[in-house]
This record gives sequence, C-alpha cells and structure tokens, in this order.
Amino acid sequence: MTSTPPPGTVRVADLPPERQRELHAMMRDSTPLHRLLALEMVEIGERHAVLSMPVRPEAFNSTGNLHGGAIATLIDVAAGTAAARGSGFQPGEQSLVTADLHVRYLGRPHGDTVFARAEVLKAGRRLVIVECRVTDVEDRVIAAADFSMMIVPLRKPLRPVDGATPTDPDL
Repeated sequence: MTSTPPPGTVRVADLPPERQRELHAMMRDSTPLHRLLALEMVEIGERHAVLSMPVRPEAFNSTGNLHGGAIATLIDVAAGTAAARGSGFQPGEQSLVTADLHVRYLGRPHGDTVFARAEVLKAGRRLVIVECRVTDVEDRVIAAADFSMMIVPLRKPLRPVDGATPTDPDL
C-alpha cells in the first residue's frame, strides 16, 4: 500500500470530504452487503482498484475468524470495479457479471483491516481477466484470486430496488 500509484490514480483520502462521502455512500447505499461488510473504496485507477474491509464480527464465521465468503465478496467487488474501469464496459448499455472466481486462502489477517488490490491483466471485447491480492495491515498476503468478468447486454434486475437506475453498474 506504500508504493507509488500508477498515473491517473485517485486516492479517496486525497479527495475533498464531500466527494469522499459521496463515494462511500455510493459503495454502501446501493448494496446492503457492502454496507454490512463496511467495504470502502481506497484507490481507483485506469486498470486497478483498491478496497478495504474492516476485520469485525459482521464478517466472521462461527469460529470467530474472518469468513472466506466475506473475503471473496471483497475480491469480487474490487475485481469488478477494476474490470469496469479497465475495459470497454459501457454503463447503461451493458452489465458486468462475474464469470469465474478462484480464491486461494493463504492465512489469517493481522490487524483490524484487510485490503484487496485488483488489477486488470487483459480486457477483451467480452471477457475481462483480473488478478487480486488481499493483504492485511502488515502487507502480508492473506488471499490471492484469479477473476474473470463478462461484459453482457444490459440485464434487468431480479427485483426493483429503490433508487436504482438502469445505468447503475451491476457490481
């Protein structure tokens, strides 16, 4: 997390407070699962995204450890965000859907936050390949993932959601 970001990268902490609140609201208000897990955008670039998730009871399994599904959700959202930015995806005309997610769980996190850094490896016309690593506050890798996302024709929601518009990305 201490390396120099690629050109065109925006760190959320460097934005004005009002814009930070808008981004946090966008991330959490549109998806109850994101709110439950307290996912936050940390950094976004032309072909990558960094998200954070606190290590807290809402994301624990029955043994009091960080649930693999919570980690997989963090990966899915970070990789989907990177795919949306680093491909030819056209919001309002197309949907992005997860085609494949393979997670290798490598260890338990130290500290109170984990970070997912997702980067587009290749973006085709329909298939976007993303690599993602989840690290803890000590920069130890706790999970690594291969992810692919399909760009498909715009999908209608299964159920109407208050405040959702047809141009919202399907992340």
